[in-house]
Amino acid sequence: MNTNGTFSLLIFALPLLLLGWLFFTQNKRMRQMREFSSSLNVGDLVVTSSGIYGTIKHLDDSSAWLEVAEGTTIRFDRRAVAMKQTDTAATSTTTSTDASTDASTDDAPGTTPGTPQNGQ
Repeated sequence: MNTNGTFSLLIFALPLLLLGWLFFTQNKRMRQMREFSSSLNVGDLVVTSSGIYGTIKHLDDSSAWLEVAEGTTIRFDRRAVAMKQTDTAATSTTTSTDASTDASTDDAPGTTPGTPQNGQ
């Protein structure tokens, strides 16, 4: 049995299989993005790829107008809309009962607002 021929065939076939797999997964991702973009509707709560939350107010072939605050509408490329918001993320709010404790912890750099510092 010729092992050098088999080894050479394996060396040649593996990169071709890898390239085929890469093309297949890229096409699959592109198809999913096209389907998502076409499923967007006016009134959907969405998040852009840059992390901006908003509500779709108008759509055309290449643009989406998002209302990010009351009376503030921003135009985005439709491809920049990354995902729809879940109902729980859109309706959940946090409230604070004591503003004096929040003021001291929120001013510190590098901390999340409302989290205690140094064991406080």
